[in-house]
Parts: sequence; C-alpha cells; structure tokens
Amino acid sequence: MNRIKTQTEPAISWQQELSNAITSIPELLDYLHLPQYLSSASEDATHPFKLLAPKPYLDRIEKNNPNDPLLLQILPVHSENLTIEGYGKDPLEEAEHTPQKAIVHKYKNRLLIITTGTCAVNCRYCFRRHFPYGDNQLAQDEWQSVLEYIEQHPSINEVILSGGDPLIMKDSQLSKRIQSLESLPQVTRVRIHSRLPVVIPQRVTPDMLQWIEQTPLDVVMVLHINHANEIATDVALAVQRLKNAGALVLNQGVILKGINDTLESQVNLSEALFKHGILPYYMFLFDPVEGAAHFDFPLEQAQKLMGEVAAELPGYLVPRLAKEIPGKTAKTLFAPIL
Repeated sequence: MNRIKTQTEPAISWQQELSNAITSIPELLDYLHLPQYLSSASEDATHPFKLLAPKPYLDRIEKNNPNDPLLLQILPVHSENLTIEGYGKDPLEEAEHTPQKAIVHKYKNRLLIITTGTCAVNCRYCFRRHFPYGDNQLAQDEWQSVLEYIEQHPSINEVILSGGDPLIMKDSQLSKRIQSLESLPQVTRVRIHSRLPVVIPQRVTPDMLQWIEQTPLDVVMVLHINHANEIATDVALAVQRLKNAGALVLNQGVILKGINDTLESQVNLSEALFKHGILPYYMFLFDPVEGAAHFDFPLEQAQKLMGEVAAELPGYLVPRLAKEIPGKTAKTLFAPIL
C-alpha cells in the first residue's frame, strides 16, 4: 500500500496515524507476519514502558524478518527486565540540572525544555524511558515561568524543545510558544529535537511550515535516524518541505549493537541522509539506561568503526562520535581510530 500523499492531498492525518499506532505485541506480530512465539518474550517488557509503533514506520520493516534493524529498535524483549550494574534510570543525571519544572539547563548558552512526555514511537533504547514526565508537565499558564527563567539568564541564546517529542503539540500551541520566545531579544535560535517527521511524515503540515517560515528565529530541526531504511520517500519529501521553509535539518543517531554497528550500515546511513539534504551531525554512544543494555556498543569498537567510515566517506559525511557525560560542560567527542 502506498501511503505517500502530497500536501494538497491529505489522506490520514498525523493525529489519526498516531491514534492508530500499534500498542499490543500480538497485533504487531500479526501486522509484520512474525511468529507469535515472540509474544511471550516481549509482553513482560512492556511494563511500564509500553509498545508504541505507528504504521508509517512499520511499513518500512521487512515482513517476516525478526532481525529487521527497524523492528529491533521498537520491539520489546525479555532482557529489558534484567538488572545490570552500571545501567540506571537517569544515565545523564538530568535531575541534577533541572532548576525548575520542565527545564534542563546543563550548558551555558543553551536551555532544554521538556515540552511533553509523549512520543510518536517508543524506542527501546531511549535514555529518557524512566524520566519523571508527570512531574515535569507544563500547564498552559506555567509557560511564563520558562520565559522568566530565560530572562534571568542572559547568556541563553538558544532554546531546545525536547520531550518526549515536541512536535506532538498542535501547531497552534507550538506557534504561540515560538512567538513568545521571539519576544526575548537574547534568543536567536530554536532547536527542535523530533522523531515525528521520520516515523509519521504527515506531521510536516502546512501550518507547521508556516510558523517555521514566519519566525525571525533560526530554526534547527534535529531528527533522529539510526538506519538508512528509515528514510522512505515520504520522509524525504517531508524533509524537503522543512528545508524549503527555512529550517536547517540535522541528524543525531546512536550506535546500537545489532542495528547499525557495521561499516555498511553507517556508510549507507550517511549517504542516505546527505542525499535528502540532512547533515550527519552526531553519532552518539549509547547512554547506559536501565532496561536497554543489550544495545550497548563499546567505545573502542565505535572509534574503530568510525575510523572505517572516515576512510570511506568525505569528512562532511562523517558524524562526530560523541557522548554526553554527566558533569561535563559540553559533549565529549571521541576521535575515530584510523
């Protein structure tokens, strides 16, 4: 089934796609023609981190292939219930940098705002899978407290909207919040970290493009793509619309064991990103979050892998290998081993 539609030919809205997302293991296995015996190994891993997978994303997964790299990112597995030393609920120690509700302030000139606790897909390796979103939900009348915090810290010139996924918010709400940031003369950039244009490309709506075009702020859209197979035709079209509206589109990925930990997968990803106007930005080392240790890939192996990538590609296609280490004033970069 071809799910691709133009902007003037809306079929199923992004909200409907989100509402229709698969949330049960048996339904997921049936949809992808996978053996039902996988259900017993998956069901117990969905508590409390639920399965959530929209169909536009699932339609890029090879049917009857339990090792598909896109499937492995969203399929709960039994090992998520294991307690392993060194893997915690707050691997980046964000609680230490939360001066007030919904604000994470680690770096001098940048402020991250937790806009929502909801995503369009629950990635099993998510470093915020245990984040206390309930304690950090901003009511409509609490947004002013964020603006006041920024005003009190004049060094902040870039605001990062994160979550969850900030694009879960309606465009009318997003537009109002962007406009309120415009009123702060110190703020010059707004960065949006989102997976929605990837998993549900219909999210890139005319209303969204309008507020991107109209804001005087520089808009940076940071997508999260780990594998070339995630970039379907409708994703490429959504990215082109974002770029045409004036957004700078970057990608942050994570090296995940068994998913994109080979030279071929990394080269294919960078080539696919660049082909569609997305700049490979960071390739992060896995954050040691409880419940996802099976995705971890050792640092030295990652450095060797990125060294192999550097030998294959021009420098502008090689993302920076990085890790966010608690207490550091910037992300830590690791040189490829050549």
